[in-house]
Amino acid sequence: MRTAIRKIGNSQGVLIPKPLLAEAGLETDVDMAVENGALVLRPIRARPPRAGWAEAAREFASAGDDAAIWPGFANAEDAALKW
Repeated sequence: MRTAIRKIGNSQGVLIPKPLLAEAGLETDVDMAVENGALVLRPIRARPPRAGWAEAAREFASAGDDAAIWPGFANAEDAALKW
């Protein structure tokens, strides 16, 4: 589909037909990027907080990458704590 770039206030833009927006799943906010010389719009999908953390932790553990980073910062009294 061919369309024109139009002046919108101090900016420029294009009008996107409603059927195209619906087909692409674009409703409100979008992520916009330039990829290989093309302007790309993607819907922003809400992700729950910490989504993917469990899988990332499993990957770290399987790679042996989950050692404590600062083992020397423990408190002297920590050994006496009972859990």
